[in-house]
Amino acid sequence: MRRRGTWIASLALLGLAGCWYSFAGGGLPPHIHTMAITTFDNQTASPDIPKELYDTLHAELDRRLGVRDAPQERADALVRGVIQSYEADVPVGFSANSKQSETAQRQLEITVEIEIVDQSNGHVLYQNKALRAEASYPERAEETGRAQAIKKIVQTIVEGVQSNW
Repeated sequence: MRRRGTWIASLALLGLAGCWYSFAGGGLPPHIHTMAITTFDNQTASPDIPKELYDTLHAELDRRLGVRDAPQERADALVRGVIQSYEADVPVGFSANSKQSETAQRQLEITVEIEIVDQSNGHVLYQNKALRAEASYPERAEETGRAQAIKKIVQTIVEGVQSNW
């Protein structure tokens, strides 16, 4: 009798876990199927960041949250933001070995403000006014570090959206 009770309780917990998982969906309310990502305002001197951020956001929001791209006027949700700062080429380490092709390790930091809004009711689905990511990269490989920092930013956004719902 005791085993039967444990078995029933286990099945009930699995059933509840399954219901929660299906209710959680992609981390967004059930009516959000499409999203428009606007090009972020760029307050930095680096002209490449807005496109790189847009491309990474577009790919990851589609893949990880299950939303499709749509024009702003027809999208269920709108992603908008500002690239507030971009600090690159900060030295963080040097090598004393003259035989190494890389003599220094550099670091960069990107800070963005982001907001994802449900266009049907104006409700903010996700917001971060100072989302910051850092990345280290070898000397003369700033693009690699920038790509890493942008991936970290997008990862934080996806996790933030998923945790809100």
